[in-house]
Amino acid sequence: MLQCVRRLASVASFTAFALLAQGLLATGVGAIEPIRIGVTGPFTGGSSPMGLSMRDGIRLAAQEINAAGGILGRPLRLIERDDEARPERGAQVAQDLISRDKIVAGLGIVNTGVALASQLFYQQAHVPMITSVATGSIITRQFLPPRYADNYIFRVSAPDSLQAAMIVEEVVERRHLRKLAILHDSTNYGQLGREDLERALERHGIKPVAVERFNIRDVDMTPQLARARATGAEAILTYGLGPELAHLANGMVRIGWKVPLVGSWALNMPNFIDNAGPNAEGTRMPQTFIQEGNTPARQAFIDRYRKSFGVDRIPVAPAAAQGYDSMLLLAAAIRQAKRTDGPALRNALEALQERVEGIVMVYDRPFSRTDHEAIDSTRILVIGEVRNRHVVFAYDEDRKRDAQHK
Repeated sequence: MLQCVRRLASVASFTAFALLAQGLLATGVGAIEPIRIGVTGPFTGGSSPMGLSMRDGIRLAAQEINAAGGILGRPLRLIERDDEARPERGAQVAQDLISRDKIVAGLGIVNTGVALASQLFYQQAHVPMITSVATGSIITRQFLPPRYADNYIFRVSAPDSLQAAMIVEEVVERRHLRKLAILHDSTNYGQLGREDLERALERHGIKPVAVERFNIRDVDMTPQLARARATGAEAILTYGLGPELAHLANGMVRIGWKVPLVGSWALNMPNFIDNAGPNAEGTRMPQTFIQEGNTPARQAFIDRYRKSFGVDRIPVAPAAAQGYDSMLLLAAAIRQAKRTDGPALRNALEALQERVEGIVMVYDRPFSRTDHEAIDSTRILVIGEVRNRHVVFAYDEDRKRDAQHK
């Protein structure tokens, strides 16, 4: 009889965790108070493939943590908000999550402009934010000592400074091309990425033969492409997002210009690959994770994602993996701190003792007081290539090296 009571109590406790995690159980007097975590990203609009993939990766990790009993005897509760990829919306969402929803930490953010507009509010409130996807190089450097006593902004995605170095390495060192054109969008992401590309080229003693800009929702890149072709450019380096990059690739075909197209990781977005169709073939970009089960852990993650969300192709695989990993790192920090106030979580992240086995990599003390970048070397990155509407490893050597990170 006693065993039966204990079994029923255990089932009831697990059910409570599951319901709380889904926001289905009220948290009144006597209820288990969940750990509230903010998740922000573009869940609608042109950037939504990245945002939704990231969100689902975070959800998957949170579900697994709650299924194992939560953290500190409490379930995780994700408070999700759509920032619409708009900086002003992102700033408002951050303020609401902090002041109204009382989150203990934030995860997410896809767009560099949104990150730059919203992170001040996390910093001022002493609420840690682990940036899951946004890549602008300046993101983790806005609040460094000695100007600020403590920095509450962390990141698991690859900064643009590293991506730019790999893009340039691909065209200059591997393909031996030197007459290069840069085409970028007019967002903070595109402008700052263009600056990183120019700095990477300068280290090789190269100045771009053309630098052309386009706007979000532009559909005709013919003038920019014609000017770039007139300079004799041997390749195009890009910094933009999927929909506009598809128009760029399609425009190259329309004017009969066939040169390599190499750019930032956003070239893996389905609204680039699908909208460009055969014109996306051969495009290359740096990646943190490619949907290929080259280790048992990665294959298990892919299988769980497919089953949980009913898809075969993860829309943006790096965003999903980085979202998943950011949740694991925050969970490790909460376990280590044994509390959820911001300063304690920041201290734990900066001196994380647990070795976290993520999907992108194994995180062994990924942050320090002066370095909040989990990825600080191009050794973690690989070059992906679009083949048959999927992103695959461009080089077999990358596939073998990548498996060693797990």
